[in-house]
Amino acid sequence: MTKTVRVHEVGGPEVMRIEDIELPPPGRGEVLVRNHAIGVNFIDIYFRSGAYAAPSLPFTPGNEAAGEVIALGKGVKDFKLGDRVVYYARTMGSYAEERLIEADRLVKLPKSISYETAAAMMLKGLTAQYLLRRTFRVKTDDTILVHAAAGGVGLILCQWAKALGATVIGTVGSPEKAKLAKKAGAKHIILYREEDFAARVKEITKGKLCDVVYDGVGKTTFPASLDCLRPFGMFVSFGSASGQIEAFNLGLLSTKGSLYATRPSLHTYTAKREDLEKMARELFRVVASGDVKIPLHRTMPLDEVVTAHRALEGRETTGATVLIP
Repeated sequence: MTKTVRVHEVGGPEVMRIEDIELPPPGRGEVLVRNHAIGVNFIDIYFRSGAYAAPSLPFTPGNEAAGEVIALGKGVKDFKLGDRVVYYARTMGSYAEERLIEADRLVKLPKSISYETAAAMMLKGLTAQYLLRRTFRVKTDDTILVHAAAGGVGLILCQWAKALGATVIGTVGSPEKAKLAKKAGAKHIILYREEDFAARVKEITKGKLCDVVYDGVGKTTFPASLDCLRPFGMFVSFGSASGQIEAFNLGLLSTKGSLYATRPSLHTYTAKREDLEKMARELFRVVASGDVKIPLHRTMPLDEVVTAHRALEGRETTGATVLIP
């Protein structure tokens, strides 16, 4: 039996229950992983609340964790018992002591990186990797705007973009978060609740505006984010912390400077095994070099998952939260 978080009906954090379930042996191509640390992400809230439809009910939330291999299914050749691994899975199920996962979703974890750091960085770090290196390839002297710059992805984006030689403008919701974003590499900070961030971007850049806007907030920062972009700039919407963007009139892209807009997904960028491995190697490299320090906000017992979701949903956290089974 393994302790697992189960959701039988969508709703608030209180719908999550701790239950003991029995897992079958790993099937062909599968691995049984004992989780040592589990990442908590906003997408988990989307599924738990019903904003995103879960494949079925009941379900176990979570897509990422780090742990060790404790059983192998037939046909698995790249892993052995006891291997330290980290994963971001196609399917949910990581809020548990143990879980079955396809071997092609696992990445071997270097000894230099702890389980807690690994669980805090896989989804957020891989997201930052594709945003900065693939969706829009940031280069020296680019100017970028990062919304929620003190959040889990935001802090990684600020550090990595600074290391690439970009000028980072970050929006945050409080003076405390401003300090974190500044320390992470944001050269300019905008308190979006107190200031018109589009007007401030224009002022900061002396009218040149930004090459790209990375927006994980959604509803409350749109369409003003478009006013922060230079002609031919790119609006990258990768999350909806404040709600979904509705009724996106494509004509805005023309009137505001022949802009580009995209809504990328980590699932698409990591669909191929070779891409997942390459992205993970680059993430491990920037972490090992010290260019990016993973912002681990707090660790909490798996039993306190309801509290963890309430804090994240209330935007009371900075950096990453990790559950310990």
